[in-house]
Amino acid sequence: MNNFVFYSPTEFVFGRDTEMQVGALARKQDARKVMIVYGGGSVVRSGLLQRVKTSLQEAGVLYCEMGGVQPNPIDTKVYEGIEFCRREQADLMLAIGGGSVIDTAKAIAAGVPYEGDFWDFYVGKAKVKKALNVAVILTIPAAGSEGSGNSVITKVDTLQKLSLRVPELLRPVFSIMNPELTYTLPPFQTACGIADMMVHIMERYFTNTQQVEISDRLCEATLMAVIKEAYRVKQNPDDYDARANIMWCGTIAHNGTCGVGCEEDWASHFLEHEVSALYNVTHGAGLAVIVPAWMTFMAEHHPKKIAQFAIRVFNVPQSEDLEETALAGVSRLKHFFRYMGLPVNFKELGIVNPDIDRLTDSLHRNKGEFVGNYMKLTKKDSKEIYRLAL
Repeated sequence: MNNFVFYSPTEFVFGRDTEMQVGALARKQDARKVMIVYGGGSVVRSGLLQRVKTSLQEAGVLYCEMGGVQPNPIDTKVYEGIEFCRREQADLMLAIGGGSVIDTAKAIAAGVPYEGDFWDFYVGKAKVKKALNVAVILTIPAAGSEGSGNSVITKVDTLQKLSLRVPELLRPVFSIMNPELTYTLPPFQTACGIADMMVHIMERYFTNTQQVEISDRLCEATLMAVIKEAYRVKQNPDDYDARANIMWCGTIAHNGTCGVGCEEDWASHFLEHEVSALYNVTHGAGLAVIVPAWMTFMAEHHPKKIAQFAIRVFNVPQSEDLEETALAGVSRLKHFFRYMGLPVNFKELGIVNPDIDRLTDSLHRNKGEFVGNYMKLTKKDSKEIYRLAL
């Protein structure tokens, strides 16, 4: 196990009607004015936005609001939010939604105190040294942004989809998590969220770091919990306990718990970021295509941990042939994804003729000569994984 620092200051407020506590929680943070950030009209139609405003008003906390954040969040909305936040002099970002809204709020939080271009943080030209506090009311369990210091934004002009990780400044100060808010999610969106959280775990699980039994077992158990509860929620979308377990799994998947002491991989996410940046597909659906292709490649080139995943998570019988065992695990994962209504190849994702050369060139231009850590992928390797996703 490697040395590590684990810092997770977020206060999680979980359960029914917890959104009504937002005013008291904002006051606890000494917030003077809250900037509410949200996406489409669902938070308005459901009455959630009004409940939040009422709670803030009753607590004596001022607020302003910015809607219109889109899936695969873009830099232009961040620039708009930075300007608006400065004008309104808000001191706490409150994201109501899923990963796209939360990631946008984090980017604004980092950009407001910074004199330069917030994109400097995402391309590595500058480090975040100061940020506004961020808080969350989660409506889509998927990205795990409610418990992480991560943010992913796409730059419109260059179609670069890049991530930022600043756990010491961008982890939310509090996250409100009411599973009832997820009842109305369409089945496809629920499934995409499940794929996203599973891959967050797998990016940490597929590691070469030795003697990480606790991390391995946490990853395996959480993956098995996700799969079990996914079947339940597929059959009964209003099953509170299934929704609650899935929601908490999404947080555990990405708040760092599953990866302590490990060298993490993240190649699958980087490969997918290029796909969703270029073709604007849903991130979780893109991962359902890319991850089985990445695992198939690894079954031939580096099968040890893929085979362990197959045996421990999907109950594939143990065999001396690691590649055969690994491929059986990939087959069962694809079967699960298909059952949940997810695509497992480019055609099913709606991309009939993906520009593999462009995807590969952009990936290595953004990430360098090698991508990932479980096996450092060359340009040739990355291109082969994209081909395996056809």
